[in-house]
Amino acid sequence: MSDATLFEQVKDEANRVDPYPLFARLRETPVSRQSDGTYVAATHAAITRLLHDPRVSSETLPPADRPKTGNPISDWIVKPIRDRITDTHRPFIFRDPPDHDTLRRAVMHEFTQARVQALRDRSHGLVDEILDKHAGSRSFDIVDDLAYPLPVTIICELLGIPTEDEPQFHGWATQLATALEPDTMADKEARSENSRTFETISDYMTGLIKEKRRHPKDDMLSGLAVAGVQGVPQMGDYDLIATSILMLVAGHETTVNLITNAMLALLRNPDELVRLRDDPARAPRLIEEVQRYDPPVQFRTRRALTDIAIGGVTIPEGADIVLLLASGNRDPAVFTEPDRFDPDRSGVRHLGFGGGLHYCVGAPLARFEAEAALTALARRLRNPRLSADPPPYRPGSALRGPKHLRLAIDGIAPS
Repeated sequence: MSDATLFEQVKDEANRVDPYPLFARLRETPVSRQSDGTYVAATHAAITRLLHDPRVSSETLPPADRPKTGNPISDWIVKPIRDRITDTHRPFIFRDPPDHDTLRRAVMHEFTQARVQALRDRSHGLVDEILDKHAGSRSFDIVDDLAYPLPVTIICELLGIPTEDEPQFHGWATQLATALEPDTMADKEARSENSRTFETISDYMTGLIKEKRRHPKDDMLSGLAVAGVQGVPQMGDYDLIATSILMLVAGHETTVNLITNAMLALLRNPDELVRLRDDPARAPRLIEEVQRYDPPVQFRTRRALTDIAIGGVTIPEGADIVLLLASGNRDPAVFTEPDRFDPDRSGVRHLGFGGGLHYCVGAPLARFEAEAALTALARRLRNPRLSADPPPYRPGSALRGPKHLRLAIDGIAPS
């Protein structure tokens, strides 16, 4: 049996720099019960099976519980109503079928080929614009200077959020991303802060949705607000608010980590950085390898709807489950030399974008944004060197990536 405290150690910020040795120990038992009663799936086979098992629920968020205000009318009448609305209109990554399928279909309908291609072209142009602004620099922070502004600008343009409003989303998105952390779900103070943040961003989105309905434009939020999909009713306001917030948070957090984790891997493997500079067509395979080797989403949580026998154990009904995606990506039963960064490996079946019904909706966006960023960085940064290795990491264990990735450079080549 594996150590029942291993997942607690994974969540410990002291292990944020390199949790992979802990994953290797967890894989000794495909599914292990941890000391807090959580069941952790750590092998590729166990994770894949549970990702596709209809007895596993994604409705893992605890009931909404807004902070009390001291006003009896608000606390005893308004608060229960608003909590109920929140509970019944979660973002679709926290919903099961049929609600999940209906909402996801509406979102996917807005990812038209023309819109995706336009955003792909825009990403390449935007990266060059960003790098041009730093042309005379001798230092560069991958996170602050590129990996953050690129996907945030793209997601705001996709949704139709005014550019001048974007800065206020930074703090909101960072706070709401903590909802994916298991400890936050059990922390009443953190949940209260998330509730306050959700209320603030919901109020903003309510006003923006009204404006989109009055004056729709060629953006995703307008499309969701004014048009239904064949066979699917028009998305209601509460679901539309939750969906737009989900897209914003994902655009602010996961792609930032993907670009940063990829650049860190390239700087630690300088031959690969040179190969990418000389052959930009390598970018897609490199991105897939990063999603295997060091994915921005390390794990997701689920809940058992009934008893589930797997990996020699029985997960009881109601138990919390952790799908340790990053561990499955290093499973030696599936990948040769799994701890080696190798963009040339073939047949990569990584779990970096999840799987099953909840396979990442934004995967195409993340891929081409990362491709635009990495090819330009490889081509234009002159003699990039890490200023600190390891770099400082963000506190989260579910969404894992450097807080900063500062480089010393000899300059930036013209575009």
